[in-house]
Amino acid sequence: MSRLPARFIEDRNLRDAALAVLTEDIEQLRGSLSEQGIASRVSSGVTSTISSRLKDGARDVLAEAKAQAGDNKGVVALLIGAIILWFARAPIFEWIEELIEESSYDDDDDHTSAAPPESAPDGDPE
Repeated sequence: MSRLPARFIEDRNLRDAALAVLTEDIEQLRGSLSEQGIASRVSSGVTSTISSRLKDGARDVLAEAKAQAGDNKGVVALLIGAIILWFARAPIFEWIEELIEESSYDDDDDHTSAAPPESAPDGDPE
């Protein structure tokens, strides 16, 4: 016998072993995909990647904000005060309107209560 048929048999055995491994991998992949589809796998991977990047970015921004806030406490206090005033603007405007209305009523009452002096009722000129 020549070496060709023995090598041919050896190559066929290697090919069959590789085919068996490939077939087993395909079956495992099919079983895995039946549990969770490709679209959900991709979206899950993308979602987890994006959320981890957002968390890392938020941590970086928070660390930078803390560093800047430590250096500029006055500016931070002014900014917080401005934000509080912004959210409280409606009640503040209502309070100012009430004060203006009350002062206009007081002015009207002062003008009507101070009547001009009348002339003497008996008709004698003074």
